Amino acid sequence: MDLLNKKCIFGAIKMYFMFSLSEENYLKAIFHLQNSYKNGVSTNALAEEMQTKASSVTDMIKRLSEKSLVNYKKYQGVKLSEAGRAAAIEVIRKHRLWEVFLVEKLNFNWDEVHEVAEQLEHIKSEKLTAELDRFLGFPQRDPHGDPIPDSEGNFSVPNRVLLSELKMDETGICVGVKDSSTEFLQYLDKNNISLGATVKVKQKEDFDQSMLIEMNDNELMISNQISANLYIKTT
Repeated sequence: MDLLNKKCIFGAIKMYFMFSLSEENYLKAIFHLQNSYKNGVSTNALAEEMQTKASSVTDMIKRLSEKSLVNYKKYQGVKLSEAGRAAAIEVIRKHRLWEVFLVEKLNFNWDEVHEVAEQLEHIKSEKLTAELDRFLGFPQRDPHGDPIPDSEGNFSVPNRVLLSELKMDETGICVGVKDSSTEFLQYLDKNNISLGATVKVKQKEDFDQSMLIEMNDNELMISNQISANLYIKTT
């Protein structure tokens, strides 16, 4: 899609459509799940993500399809249309901006912001979003390292790999988390694992893929579950 058409679609989404909270949540969920389901997100996968019944998902897909926000093919699943993708990105943009605001201006910890941002992301004010972005200095990453879309829906995905993919003696910088649950983030805080820190793999166990890492001049043994949820930019 060329830049002009992209701007038109994103502008139309902001100007003409008002979606319900549940519709926005479904669009956002489909957007994220499409990374794992390239050919289409199945009803069961979406039901699991939304923690609801498959029949409820079917009803919502029909509603979103009537608004030309998704394309559904039987036995293949659902995909966002260009309009649906633009709407999802707008919600994600607001969510991540609010997370930055909560951490930087209201002294929230990074493990405390997700639930609050889930509520604030549904505020219907384009001016508030634009002023919030300006007030924060147009941040490009949220507290968890995820990219923040700009006012036209553009964002860049950083070149990163999971820590679990690194081999012994390889080094990188911690740039994000795959798991943003409260429990995982609190574990990272407890063990002084933070974004921006340099990580070196000192040892890796063949049996369970656990690894000994060096970070901030300290050594720490972590499980594969931990390393598989930390994003690293290799150096």
